[in-house]
Amino acid sequence: MSVRAKFTVQSITKYQYGGVRVTLSPQYDESIPEDQRFSKATPSGEFWMVIDNPAASDQFGLGKVFYVDLTAIGPERF
Repeated sequence: MSVRAKFTVQSITKYQYGGVRVTLSPQYDESIPEDQRFSKATPSGEFWMVIDNPAASDQFGLGKVFYVDLTAIGPERF
């Protein structure tokens, strides 16, 4: 089973060494029916990652919205 959440980029922090921290929070716009459905399942939270690949970090911008898909991997992967 997988879980899909909808997140918005809230902040971008660039580090001297070149990495970028991207922080996202659940997306909510009361005028968008999809957001109303998502907010019932993911009313609050935060997701962040540090990216050390400019081609990847360039994909993120303040206010951009992303789906975050979480799919469990089997125990055989550990």
